[in-house]
Amino acid sequence: MVDEKAVLERLRKLCLGLPETREVEAWGHPNFRAGKRTFAVWEKYRGDWCIAVKVEADRREALLADPRFYVTPYIGARGWLSMKVTGPVDWGLVEDLVGRSYRRFALKRMLDALDGKPKRGPGTGGGLFGFRPAGR
Repeated sequence: MVDEKAVLERLRKLCLGLPETREVEAWGHPNFRAGKRTFAVWEKYRGDWCIAVKVEADRREALLADPRFYVTPYIGARGWLSMKVTGPVDWGLVEDLVGRSYRRFALKRMLDALDGKPKRGPGTGGGLFGFRPAGR
């Protein structure tokens, strides 16, 4: 038996801890967005709770060999897989999958913030393009 509230809370903390993310209710369940683009979903499908993320093409086959994974209905053709949450959760795997999915949708400034890179541009002390005029 899965404590779906506890799993959702941990997933929520993970997703909302990433730069410029938010949670929205869509299609009756929580969706986590990087800016305007969904990168992770928590939903119940055919009686099982699952986490859906977009996965790189070269990882899909290996993940689908694991019985916890299946092609996400409706959006699977666009690279989405779902992981059933029917027992103990491998949070290391979830963090990796969510992080990779986030990176597929995040804007450059969001990735820079995630990677700890300094901001560039007007008002950041780095000049218009990150350059400082000589003598300053």
